[in-house]
Amino acid sequence: MSRHAAAVLVLGSQTSIPIIPYRGEPYATILVRDEKAFAEMEHTGHCLSHSYRGATHIVKLSEPNEYPQLAANEYFCLTAARKCGLEVPPCRLAEDGMALVIDRFDLRTDGIYRGFEDFCALNARRTEEKHRGSYESSVIKRFAQFANSTHVYEDTEKLFILIALNSALRNGDAHLKNFGIVYDDVQGEARLAPVYDLVTTSVYLPKDTMALTLNGSTRWPTAKELRKLGETRAGGTPAKIRQILERIAEAIQETAREAHPYTRDHPRFAEIGQRMLQEWENGLNDSLRG
Repeated sequence: MSRHAAAVLVLGSQTSIPIIPYRGEPYATILVRDEKAFAEMEHTGHCLSHSYRGATHIVKLSEPNEYPQLAANEYFCLTAARKCGLEVPPCRLAEDGMALVIDRFDLRTDGIYRGFEDFCALNARRTEEKHRGSYESSVIKRFAQFANSTHVYEDTEKLFILIALNSALRNGDAHLKNFGIVYDDVQGEARLAPVYDLVTTSVYLPKDTMALTLNGSTRWPTAKELRKLGETRAGGTPAKIRQILERIAEAIQETAREAHPYTRDHPRFAEIGQRMLQEWENGLNDSLRG
């Protein structure tokens, strides 16, 4: 499909919206213009940045031959993140499960785009070096160096939660480009970016491991190793870190209960869904409990 070809996405009972292909990695990813949101911005006198005019949402389309049901996979992973108390952009799953529509978290209501930097940029590394580094130094320590905010402790705790959640969900794609900071002014506060690109990769790659090292290894961490990370790098007390891991476990279990009926009612998701839930159970047992 060419960059300017048009298509239509149907989201349940909501009005169909036009979509324009933008780029793709495991997904075919596109930018989409929400007419209602766009009209509201123009009505209030706000203008979108010209280079992104009309780009209010990102739509991710699953590639069925390579990563089947990836959109539904990410939808449930993001649901678990939201239940953990992490900031997750509003998202909707298409009726057929083949597309995930996500609000752009870098677009303010006044039509201005917020600044965003991923951790490749913060570590002065090229995109091809996104798997080089550790969660201790290249993520948590680096964040502390750039987090110009009175909420640094709160955001560091959320960063630890996100790392632990990635481990439990078996997301081997949590590399440097999938963590970021956002800011409205280069001299102002820099906050941890909302969660994005969160999937259970081990469904497609059974021997997958972590994208970065933890305690010198890319193997999935034990609960003991995650507790040590939280206590030594995120500044939490042993009791606080145990409480956090318990909360993550509860969020995953609650999400799994919600995913079961979807798996039952959507036969095309059944195989992937069952494997996803089994990977979550493995993550709960190996990385959050004990």
